[in-house]
This record gives sequence, structure tokens and C-alpha cells, in this order.
Amino acid sequence: MVKPKIAVIGLGGTIASLADHPLEILDYGANGSLDCDAVVALFPELNELADIIAVPFRAVPSFNIFYPEWKALLERMDAIETETPDLAGYVLLHGTGSMEETAFFLSQTVHTKFPVIMTGAQRPPSARSSDAGLNLANAIRAAANPASHGMGVMILMNDELHAARDATKVSTLRLDAFQSPDSGPLGFVDGDAVTFYRRPVRRCAPEHRFDITNLETLPRVDILYGYTGSDGTAARAFIGAGAIGIVSAGFPPGYTGDADAHVLAEAVREKKLIVVQASRGGAGRTFDSRRAKGQGFIPADNLNPQKARLLLALALTRTRDVAEIAEIFRCH
Repeated sequence: MVKPKIAVIGLGGTIASLADHPLEILDYGANGSLDCDAVVALFPELNELADIIAVPFRAVPSFNIFYPEWKALLERMDAIETETPDLAGYVLLHGTGSMEETAFFLSQTVHTKFPVIMTGAQRPPSARSSDAGLNLANAIRAAANPASHGMGVMILMNDELHAARDATKVSTLRLDAFQSPDSGPLGFVDGDAVTFYRRPVRRCAPEHRFDITNLETLPRVDILYGYTGSDGTAARAFIGAGAIGIVSAGFPPGYTGDADAHVLAEAVREKKLIVVQASRGGAGRTFDSRRAKGQGFIPADNLNPQKARLLLALALTRTRDVAEIAEIFRCH
């Protein structure tokens, strides 16, 4: 039987790290990072699941991954498809800290029609209780499964498949660190089957992708975190640094404190700053309140602040029109 061909691309992270002791599950970052082919070689049974193409990319701590890595990754994926006409899907190995941001960015920009499954580990492969091997095996199974087509970029962790738009890391150390707070997982990868129970409905790539082919950098968008006693200093600093967009991670259900709101609303009027109102609450949508309308702020819907920042940056590559950007947030 011909096995599906899956490209496994390594971007570093816990899944590519080794500790000095099997019971060390926290302090292992100083030991360097394994290449993708070395990670795959740790689990030879993976070759029973697929014909694996191990693609070393860049071993980058997840907190240092941003636009240069994302653009290079998209270009590498395009090259893989040219080189591999019988490709069935992708698995991307990534640190969990910013996995949701990479997943969401890719979900808005990829060219590929094949499944893209991101996975990582909460505990390194050297740990006695590591989740690395099973996460990688399940990600390969999901990428090779025909039911994954048309589901967009997904995150596979702890046997669960989550939509890139919905998933967020909610725990620093637990194995069930990723959840989709408002909607739950799309499906599950169990020992006998890959099973889906719903489909994403918001616009995403490749049908509705943002074209970044000729884009050298993303427009500057910052996140203003709301807290009691904030006096507008951070808002003024972001504007002074050249931000053309700001996401306000406000108080649930989506309010910016008065001092910060005054600074932002003034910049909306005088500098054409684009402000998106998100919530720091972790779940639920922000809405188009009279207060937000009066300030000229756009609701983020239920995107968390870090994803709203990326969608706003991508939207600003197309337009500065407030109504058009608001429509993007309603549809994506």
C-alpha cells in the first residue's frame, strides 16, 4: 500500500529539545534544538504512518518567531509543493508559546490546499512522560486523513484538533494547554480514527488569503493591555513609536479605561489611527457598543488580542478604511 507523503517542517520548540534527565520537564532550553530529521528519528514508528519528508527550517524559540520566519516558511512550503507533486499534507513542529499566532497567521496567508497541522510538546522528548511522540504521530495521522481537507490550518495537541482561529494556550505546564474557549475542538485523533464534529465557517486561506508575496514587513500594530489605573502613557508611547494600529485588550466585555481611551480616540480623529477593541477576558466577543462607536473603535469579535493584532496588520496591508477593516473582522 502506498503511504501518504507528509512534509514535517521543524521550527524548534520543546518538541525539538532534550533535557539532561528523564524527570526534567521544565529547564531544558539551554541544551539547543534538534533538527527536524533528528526529532523524527526519535520515533521510528512514525514511518509506519506516512512517507515522511523531514524539512529542517529554523530552530527558533517561539517567542522570537515573527514575520521574517513566517514569510520564509510560506516560501519554503511553496517550494516543497513544486518539488513534491504527490504531497498529501504538512506537519509543522513549533514551540507552544506562540504557536497560536503562527497558526492564525498561516491560516490567513497560505497558498496550499493541503492540510496544515501544527503541533508541539509541553514536555521534551527526553522526559519520562513526554507528549512529543504521540502529538507528532497524531499530527501526521491528521495531515494524512482526507477529512482534514478544507478545514484550514489546525493545531493538534493532547489528541484534540483545534481551528487556528479559535485555539489559544491557556496553561503554562499542563498537557491540555490548548483550548478553543468559545467553540471547542473541531475533532479528535484517537487510537482508531480521526474524527471531526464541526467545520470552521470564517474566511481563511487559501480562498480568502492575504497576499504578502511582495510585503517586506507588516504594518506596526501594538497591543495596549487594560488595567486599573492606566494613565495613557503606554498608548502615547505606541503612537509615538509609529503604530498605525492598536489593539486594546480591554476590560470584558470590551471597554478601554478612560485615560487610555482618551489618548486613542484623539489619535483616531487626528492621526487616522485604527483601533480594534478586544478583551483581556480570554473568551467571548466584543460588540459594537455606542461607546466604541463614539470613540471610533472597531470590535474584534471573539479574536483574542494577539490574533486581533495580526488580523489588523494584515487588513492594513489592504486598506485604511475603517468600514472595510470592520468588515474583515466580521468575516475572518
